[in-house]
Amino acid sequence: MIPKKIRTAVFPVAGRGARFLPATKASPKEMLPIVDKPLIQYAVEEAIAAGAEKLVFITSSSKQSIENHFDRNPELEHALSESGQNNLLSIVKKIVPPNIACIYIRQGAPLGLGHAILCSQSVVGNEPFFVHLADDLINSEIPCLEQMRKYFELYNASLLGVEYVHDEDIHRYGIVATEVDSSGASRVTKIVEKPALKDAPSNLAVVGRYIFTPEIFKKLSLIKFSVDNELQLTDAISSLINDEPVYVLPFDGTRYDCGSKLGYLKATVQYGLEHAEIGVKFSEYLKNITKPQNK
Repeated sequence: MIPKKIRTAVFPVAGRGARFLPATKASPKEMLPIVDKPLIQYAVEEAIAAGAEKLVFITSSSKQSIENHFDRNPELEHALSESGQNNLLSIVKKIVPPNIACIYIRQGAPLGLGHAILCSQSVVGNEPFFVHLADDLINSEIPCLEQMRKYFELYNASLLGVEYVHDEDIHRYGIVATEVDSSGASRVTKIVEKPALKDAPSNLAVVGRYIFTPEIFKKLSLIKFSVDNELQLTDAISSLINDEPVYVLPFDGTRYDCGSKLGYLKATVQYGLEHAEIGVKFSEYLKNITKPQNK
């Protein structure tokens, strides 16, 4: 069967961002900047590079600034034009290309990642789709979702972005066990949400990149809420692997966990060093501040 083109990317952005308080008290964590672009813009650019034409944001009442960021701002555009700042005007106008549709769906209560994805069903329809968690910023030559899209076209099955993690970090992730099937791909045989080290089936962790077939919606609608009153995506995937293949892709690239303060700072430094405008001067600055001080 020829796989359908992946046209839709889903961005669950309704979380509170408690680990970054007070910075996230009035501004969404997804709007935290890495140099001069917010995290959510990096996510959108990656999805568009992989072929997404429809961007679905699962939001909450406190996330209006995300919608504003991807909307036109005629007053700002006029001011930039009048002042001759044409380079900045071009940047602002190109945040979202004109052929891309942005759709916003409210998740009425914080009921988990699985529930957020289920909220997108009416818009996604009966097609495969991307899920992108903006917290996980992946620096790679080929965008991570593009790597996954190419892999999806080979196997036409749900796909999880994964990487190996240290033992001390296992309890923070969904962890999978895999086996190589007759197609030569690594197929998920088990997935466990945030296990203790002794219960983990491997060190292979699922990070914030997914491609799902529409069958995931059926699984999400059938699973029960957890003790934390959330629909766990892991539970739906665990059910899905009984009915159809779910594969993993250890992507090429460096992931920064921008949901943590340390990961966010690491990403800021790396992207600052690579920035065309300030990279050289920033590198010189870092070299100077890391030199031992003379006493």
